[in-house]
Amino acid sequence: MQSPGKEQARPVCPNAGKSLKLRQKHHWVNWIFPIGGLLALLWFLIRVIPKPSRATYPCQRAAFPLASGFALWLAGAIGSVTAFRKAKRCMAQSRYVLGAMLIAVSVGSVWFVQSITAEKVVFADEPISNAPIGVAKGIHPGRVVWVHDPDSTDWAGPGDGYWWQSNHTDQAVVDKMMSRAIMALSGEKTDSAAWNRLFEHFNKTHGRENRGYQTGEKIVVKVNYVGCIQVWRGDSAANIDDYKLRSVDYMNTSPQMIIALLRQLVNEAGVNEEDITVGDTLCYFPNEFYNMCHDEFPNVRYLEYLGKFGRTAAKHSNVPFYWSTPDAEGKKQDFVPVSYVEAAYLINLANLKSHNDMAGITLCAKNHYGSLVRKPARQRDYYDMHKDLPYPTPGMGHYRPLVDLMGHKHLGGKTLLYLIDGLYAGKHARERAPRKWNSPPFNGDWSSSLLASQDPVAIDAVGFDFLWTEWDDGPHKSGTNDYLIEAALADKPSL
Repeated sequence: MQSPGKEQARPVCPNAGKSLKLRQKHHWVNWIFPIGGLLALLWFLIRVIPKPSRATYPCQRAAFPLASGFALWLAGAIGSVTAFRKAKRCMAQSRYVLGAMLIAVSVGSVWFVQSITAEKVVFADEPISNAPIGVAKGIHPGRVVWVHDPDSTDWAGPGDGYWWQSNHTDQAVVDKMMSRAIMALSGEKTDSAAWNRLFEHFNKTHGRENRGYQTGEKIVVKVNYVGCIQVWRGDSAANIDDYKLRSVDYMNTSPQMIIALLRQLVNEAGVNEEDITVGDTLCYFPNEFYNMCHDEFPNVRYLEYLGKFGRTAAKHSNVPFYWSTPDAEGKKQDFVPVSYVEAAYLINLANLKSHNDMAGITLCAKNHYGSLVRKPARQRDYYDMHKDLPYPTPGMGHYRPLVDLMGHKHLGGKTLLYLIDGLYAGKHARERAPRKWNSPPFNGDWSSSLLASQDPVAIDAVGFDFLWTEWDDGPHKSGTNDYLIEAALADKPSL
């Protein structure tokens, strides 16, 4: 394969002289563009007029340039012929000035259409692919690992028990997915060697000596339990009297994925259970998930909002969290949770979900909306973390609070590993159950995936690509990927 940027030598075709004769012989070749363009235009109109969102489908994006080119070509041809005929009449009537002007219009129409149709047609809201910005992070800079295993999920949907039950999500398969992700991310051949290399790289790049994990260092695992948030739509998704799960099918971080990660940390990385905290500061840790994790790892601290029934309550530290916007001035001060300040490392275990009423997508960056011990929005005394998301503030080039969360030294600054649980992807917050995916290779099955990276921008960008491809609503909201660009250029905002 030739290196990018180098010009490739092109040999002279020995049959070049025959091509003109071929075109003269086969006059039907001249009709390929008009017929193909007409068919593309009819196909585009038939499919898109009943449902405009289909314009973003790959087949329609492929048909649109040909269809629009044909429409312009047809309009230009009609205009050119009409102007030329009028010019002939003017010349016959000795109206030479007007005739010359009409000839110019006739020629100009052809030239204009050719110049327009030669340009590449791009949808205004479509992300530009393969244009990397910023500085890639990680042992293998910018690497994002995707593990897809359909055997991990076996659930018919609501009414067939619950997706998080052991007979519907295979713990052994999820364990293998986690192992494969860690080894592929680090480039090592064993789990223990992979973790050692991840810790060594993190410590070296954070001004510490080149060393692995040391006994006693604390780790926080931030999961996404928004389906169990303290108050959601006027009601709690978990019963605060007995901690039973109410929103039973909601897309929370799966207990199987948490257990797979805890097994890796304890059994392969050598971390003591009591030095691990896992949870979500804004949410309850419901019995259904807690019992599965606690039965195998009783000494892990399970972090949640209230701290009832053996869980650990989230508390403020005295370390302030500042927002890079004037809108936060005069608002109540935010503080980082105690467990985050005490930890040496953080693992961000997010979910693969769209966000169809505020953010467009919710991945690793948005997972930190549950890293402050207060509601993200609708609290007048605090800065409203939701008002600068894409739905209230569409478009590009705006302030995005997600970037402050990604960059804070006790949040993004301590993150050893970014993971996205994509076993059962869904749409937050309008739907209460995950959806099967139609795009390949899922083909009508659950997403059954796990993403892993050391690069916060890269992993969310890949998650965004998946969600953009599968769904045509929330992820396509203008400004959804704005925070990724802002974060990639955070140290060079003028670029």
